[in-house]
Amino acid sequence: MRVALVTGASRGIGASIARRLHQDGFHVVGTATGETGSAAISEILGLERAQAEILRIEDPSSVAALYEKLEATCGSPAVLVNNAGITADNLSMRMTDAQWSSVIETNVTGIFRMIKPALRSMMKSRHGRIINLSSVVARMGNPGQTNYAASKAAIEGYSRSLALEIASRNITVNVVAPGFIATEMTNELTESQQELMLSRIPMGRAGQADEVASAVSWLASDAASYITGATIPVNGGLFLG
Repeated sequence: MRVALVTGASRGIGASIARRLHQDGFHVVGTATGETGSAAISEILGLERAQAEILRIEDPSSVAALYEKLEATCGSPAVLVNNAGITADNLSMRMTDAQWSSVIETNVTGIFRMIKPALRSMMKSRHGRIINLSSVVARMGNPGQTNYAASKAAIEGYSRSLALEIASRNITVNVVAPGFIATEMTNELTESQQELMLSRIPMGRAGQADEVASAVSWLASDAASYITGATIPVNGGLFLG
C-alpha cells in the first residue's frame, strides 16, 4: 500500500492535494489541527484508502505520536507533502517576537520535524517523494509578511540542501510555490484587494487549488523521478525567475 501523508489537508490547497493523491491511488493520511478539520478530511476523502489525523506540527510530541500511529496502521509514508503553515502578518516595526517565532517555528521547524522520521523508512526502502509547499512571496516579498516570506524562503533553501543529501537514495525533494490561489482565505479579501492582485497577474486570473494539486501529483509520480531540488511555480506569471 502506497501511503501519502498530507499536512493541513482540511481545506483549500491541502484538501485539493489530498483529494488528487487519493485519486492517484494512494492511501492518503490527511492531518488537521482539530476535530473539525479532521471531520472535514474524512468527508473529503471518504473511508476507503484514507484516514484523518490530528496533528500540531509545532509540537514534537504530536509529530512523534502521529508517526507511531502510522507504523501501527497503514505504514510509513512513501510521499510526504508538507502543506500546513500559518501566518501572523504585521509590519516589521510592529511585529512582536511571538509573531515572528510562531511562524518560523511552525512553517520551518515544523517541516524539519515532519521530514526527519519519514526519512528513516524512505532511506531503508531507497524510495521517497518529499514535496514542500512554499509561496511566491519567498522570492518577490510582500509588505507585512516578513516572517512568512522568510519562512517560505527558508523552506526552499532547506529543500535544495536536503535534496543533495539524499538524492543517491532515490529520494526526491521538491517545492511547489503557489501564487494567488482562489481559496477560502483569499475569498475573505475585499473586492478591491482581489482586483489589485489580479491586475498584477499576466494570466489575468487567480489560480485554482486543483492546479497546485496537479503539480504535486506529478512530483509524487514516477514521471518526475529525475526531478529533485526544484521549485515549481504555480503563479500565472506573477513572478518569473
